[in-house]
Amino acid sequence: MSLQQKYNDINWLTGQFRDSRLEASYRDSIKLRVRHDSRLALMLVSLIFAMFAVTDYNLLGHSTDFFTLISMRAVVVSSCVVLALILGRVGNFSRKPLLHALPLWVLAAGIISIVPLRPESLYTQITAVVVAIMAFYLLIPSLLTIASWASGFLSVGFIVASVAYAEVSVPTATRLVLLLIMANIVGYCALLRLEILQRKQFSLLNEERDQNLALQREVEHRKSLEAQLRRLAERDTLTELDTRSHFIKRAEALLERALRENTAFCLLMIDVDHFKQINDTWGHTRGDEVLKQVAKTIRQSLRRVDVVGRFGGEEFIVAMPNTHHKEAVKLAQRLTANVNAIELPSPLNQVSVSITVGIAMKSNERSLDLLIQRADEMLYKGKRNGRNRVELAR
Repeated sequence: MSLQQKYNDINWLTGQFRDSRLEASYRDSIKLRVRHDSRLALMLVSLIFAMFAVTDYNLLGHSTDFFTLISMRAVVVSSCVVLALILGRVGNFSRKPLLHALPLWVLAAGIISIVPLRPESLYTQITAVVVAIMAFYLLIPSLLTIASWASGFLSVGFIVASVAYAEVSVPTATRLVLLLIMANIVGYCALLRLEILQRKQFSLLNEERDQNLALQREVEHRKSLEAQLRRLAERDTLTELDTRSHFIKRAEALLERALRENTAFCLLMIDVDHFKQINDTWGHTRGDEVLKQVAKTIRQSLRRVDVVGRFGGEEFIVAMPNTHHKEAVKLAQRLTANVNAIELPSPLNQVSVSITVGIAMKSNERSLDLLIQRADEMLYKGKRNGRNRVELAR
């Protein structure tokens, strides 16, 4: 069963979710409101029940029945007040449903016990019983099953007491039965509709919350994918250096700034010497290990302000802002020395790694492509001159 079907699967007799965990979740969600409303309703009902002591006195005077009735009312009222305080603190349909049933049964027993003590006021009590039934269903917070049982107990008990102590006739008893049945049907249907509507509202809120969570997860997933795609576009997966396109984007920004502020700027083109021979001898996997070590050495040998990228294959490129030709040559020579000192793991430990570096300084050209072309020319000049060296464009 899908989650949406589970949310909408409500028992049409009890007004409760068929799924026990979902029903428990709903009851937990309303426990604070139930506590507040139970305390308030029971206090109000206790006050009304106590006020009828005035009617008792008018009918019975200072009689034994009056004091018996007053004692009964005192027990019912005090019990309801205590239960109101308890329910106001720990009431919960999910964990303590029987605790919510207790005040209804106490009130029902109290109302039924009035009949033997005041049989002459039966017709007045009928109205009170109908009102009490409506209160059980609609005023005092309770589950439909609990309210139905308590109202049924009150109805049956009142009819039995009326027949036994008020000696009502069969036609009168029949009318009384029909009246109380109608009162229970109206109260039951009203509370059933209310229970179903409240659970549907809870379902809608939960569905909306689930959709929001799903949307949030989708947004986070898309952001993660976007970050991965951006990383793939900006970072070379083998060497962890900038890709060619991302390097050019960053280098162009540095060149524009150098032209605007009239500061020095140089470009280094780097090529791993005899790399094809390494690949042919040891295979592409070992060749990749060499490229990783060279890339790591380049990163560690340069300054934080320098931008380095993989230009393609075994070629690397470096943009160095605020760097004059003497400093650039010194940095390039240190870089070649560091690469020469690379110690590769077995079985490449016999391989000697070296690089050739071509340097081009910013002059009047405003295009990064022209600067790259000049650096590339110096790189190939260095290769023609024996490799493992630095060449500077004059």
